[in-house]
Amino acid sequence: MKSLLLFLLFLLPIQLFSIAEKKSSELRVLSYNVWYGFTKQPERKKKFLEYVRSLRPDIISLQELNSYTEEKLAKDARAWGHSHSALLKTGGFPTGITSRFPIEEVSRTLEGYHHGLLSCKTGGVRLYVVHLHPGHWQIRHREVDLLTRELVKRNPAEKILLAGDFNTFSPRDREQYEKTPDVIPFFRRLDKRWKSNRNLRDDKLDYTHLEKIEKAGFIDLVAGKRIRFSGTFPTKNRLGEDNGPSRRLDYFYANRTLASSCKSAVCLVNEDTAYLSDHYPVLTVFSLGNSGKSSEKE
Repeated sequence: MKSLLLFLLFLLPIQLFSIAEKKSSELRVLSYNVWYGFTKQPERKKKFLEYVRSLRPDIISLQELNSYTEEKLAKDARAWGHSHSALLKTGGFPTGITSRFPIEEVSRTLEGYHHGLLSCKTGGVRLYVVHLHPGHWQIRHREVDLLTRELVKRNPAEKILLAGDFNTFSPRDREQYEKTPDVIPFFRRLDKRWKSNRNLRDDKLDYTHLEKIEKAGFIDLVAGKRIRFSGTFPTKNRLGEDNGPSRRLDYFYANRTLASSCKSAVCLVNEDTAYLSDHYPVLTVFSLGNSGKSSEKE
């Protein structure tokens, strides 16, 4: 009996090490536009915190943290198990990052970007939180040009991830939009409502913003892993409004160094996320320390 007890005590640390090693073999990154920082529907907040915690993300890219402070973001981060956070700004439509890893080399750029650009290094990845202009194709081009000029300065051996609400259209989704009758009419209505000509380029969707990012060497992770199209906006949260047909606005773009380790990348479209925000979240999982040959799909 004594010998068995000693054997079990010897075995326990090995088992615990094995479990910890398994948990650390993946990196789970979530991106979520939370719609006005819960200022319009504060009752969503409790369920949102619970849902995010259930996903067990290691890193989160957040957009529309309206009314947030560093302290408020840190409190949310603790609710889902993250000890580290960074906020872009405290006015307008801030972006933010939370992580269970230390956050280093934080960069906050406001000039040239409608909402600003937040970036850092955390969990072995250099992350850029992106939130492009919501309704002007020309301004988005200026933002993308600034971003790609920044990206080409980076060492291609570095793991780089772009995550957030790009507010524009992927050439990977062109076929879906071409068979969706209300896409162009919706944006015509929107431009008439705003008394401008900003959303459509020559009365067409502009796919060239994301084509520039792909030409810079970045890969659309969701498009590469999915088996069917899923839009990320709008959800069922704002059914009484004319927000147009389903479209994908939220993306993960990774450079080749990081994309090779992507196990899965999915738009989380379900009954929970249908009411937590006006955007659906996106989750990607990377396999650490292997060739990333897994091909999980939605």
